[in-house]
Amino acid sequence: MISAMYENGGNTTHRFLDGHPELFVYPFESQLGNSVVMDFMSSMFPYKYRWPDFPTAASAEELFEMFFDEEMKTRTRVPHVSKFRDADLQIVEKERKEIFVGLMKDSPMVRADIIYNFFNASFKSWKNIQKTSKEKAFVGYSPIIGIDGEKILTDFPDGHVIHVVRNPWSGYSDTKKRPYPLPLKRYAWSWSFLQHMAIIFEKRFAGHFHVLRFEDLVTDPKKAMSDLVVKLGLSYSDTLLYPSWNGTKLEKVYPWGTIRIPTPEVNIATMNELTKEEKLEIRSITSVMLERLGYENFLQL
Repeated sequence: MISAMYENGGNTTHRFLDGHPELFVYPFESQLGNSVVMDFMSSMFPYKYRWPDFPTAASAEELFEMFFDEEMKTRTRVPHVSKFRDADLQIVEKERKEIFVGLMKDSPMVRADIIYNFFNASFKSWKNIQKTSKEKAFVGYSPIIGIDGEKILTDFPDGHVIHVVRNPWSGYSDTKKRPYPLPLKRYAWSWSFLQHMAIIFEKRFAGHFHVLRFEDLVTDPKKAMSDLVVKLGLSYSDTLLYPSWNGTKLEKVYPWGTIRIPTPEVNIATMNELTKEEKLEIRSITSVMLERLGYENFLQL
């Protein structure tokens, strides 16, 4: 699973991994959560981005519907209103659900199997997916899901979580462009909390929880992705050097993410769209994590 604070480069990283010959990469955000999720972090982060919980009495049909999976379900059920309506995705939602239900007949009703079968059914039903026959892992992306790193790696002890972090000024600047942006203080505190958890999990689950800086990815994609795939136990591929969707190179990441053009220059320009007062307030709230992640001298006033 890929994780990132909002507008921190999770979608971009997801797209950079898309064309790798050893990976089945989910076509959109894989929003796995459901309303059963309820804990001390529920007031901070939406349940649709969380690692899901499932009631034991649910049927396979009910389990499928519990995955929030907004971007995929919108594209397959009402494509004319989807922001991905122009993406050539050949999946019939009814068939995907039927495959999932069939897979669950031979599986125990435990979370790891439910989630695995959800991904498996999605790729089995994707008729025009570009396959290599070398695939050995599924890749999903959901914002902030790194806070559930312990749950993810307990369910999948051989799995990996890639947590992407971007400087909070550029992240907040892009967030402000959304119809309903988080207020500055909530964004900055949430950014800090999420990075704190990621740093802890990187130590607790060494070798399986990885922190990747967005700035490193866009400055030197070859080094950043080469280092990452070694940690993931994958071979290097030149497809890691650019964002793509179903193997087709994307000139712009949008609408897969708010970050349209992933370059250092655009990243800095985005930060500098903020006022001096906004920049200083963000620095004040995020100061501890800025130093820990190498952003202490990043700010331009």
